Amino acid sequence: MEDIDRSGFETASRSGRSPEDGPPIDRIESVFAVYEIRREDGRIVYYGDPLTRPERVMRELWSDFHERGYDAELETRHGEYVLVAEPTSVGIDGIPWTNVLLLLATVVSTLFVGAWWWYPSLDPFANPIETVHAWPFSLAILGVLGVHEMGHYVMSRYHRVDASLPYFIPVPTLIGTMGAVIKMKGRMPDRKALFDIGVAGPLAGLVATVAVTVIGLHLPPVTVDPALLQHPDAIRIELGYPPLLELIAAGFDQPLYRNDPATGVNPVVIGAWVGMFVTFLNLIPAGQLDGGHILRAMVGEFQETIAALVPGALFALAGYLYYFQNHSLNTVFVWILWGLLTTLFASMGAATPVRDERLDPGRIVLGLVTFGFGLLCFMPIPVMIIE
Repeated sequence: MEDIDRSGFETASRSGRSPEDGPPIDRIESVFAVYEIRREDGRIVYYGDPLTRPERVMRELWSDFHERGYDAELETRHGEYVLVAEPTSVGIDGIPWTNVLLLLATVVSTLFVGAWWWYPSLDPFANPIETVHAWPFSLAILGVLGVHEMGHYVMSRYHRVDASLPYFIPVPTLIGTMGAVIKMKGRMPDRKALFDIGVAGPLAGLVATVAVTVIGLHLPPVTVDPALLQHPDAIRIELGYPPLLELIAAGFDQPLYRNDPATGVNPVVIGAWVGMFVTFLNLIPAGQLDGGHILRAMVGEFQETIAALVPGALFALAGYLYYFQNHSLNTVFVWILWGLLTTLFASMGAATPVRDERLDPGRIVLGLVTFGFGLLCFMPIPVMIIE
């Protein structure tokens, strides 16, 4: 840590960035009276007193710091107000090995699960090399998830918000993954940035999902030996089809093989199904989910009221399906789980932009359209396992 002369702010810096890289001191002191400046591990730390409400200090100064490559935050240390300016970077520094390794692991897990569950002619246990033949399923899954997250990433770069590349999560579930996420640092500049970054993922993912759906519907179906269906240990998986998938299939006059247990859609369609289900889940308007960000940008703090109602709606859906539709607990558990998750997300709250002005009408309309697409991806019973 190095003290910097308050009278002239001219102490030399041997490494890192100096106060001269930040906003002019006169601009800072228009709302924050500075009495000491320090450089701490590459950050510039201003000690002083707010000349107005603390939240207004940040609204006034955040953009000035952001334009000079800093993320600023007003804190208190031992009773003193401290304005901390931390350098930000929206680029990629070196090879993101963690992202690469997780992607490779997810490729392996989706290939294995694809060969195990969705390609009846393959046996990954008897012949592990056969798993490579499940590459269309793996590519479909990684494609729809990757495009979704890259939509967030590209729009984050556009608004100069620091974000990581996607982290894929390899788990041997029915689809071989728990999805993908990006990590975001710093604060949202305004509602426009919050909206654009939030909406870019679902819309980009939907474009990829529709393309994958059309391709998959035109690929040959998979068939199962009828003798296997009679085996006492046989397990049959039935997927619920969302309205969007039904509409695309009807538009291209392609069958979905609903009533034929020995024939199923091509596994690439399963990848498209994943894209639609992920789109719906992400558009749930709670907390840090995409829907939470979009709704927060559209309606402001009223989003918290809506988010508080979401867990109850999901629990009610699970109860209705269990008690009135006689579905098993295993079938409705997905909504119980998401009821618990959205309770956690709602308690954490959505991102709060620095400048909280109203959103323009064009984005409001786009937000409503996006939520409409989300409803087209909803299915009451996503997965049913029949033993």
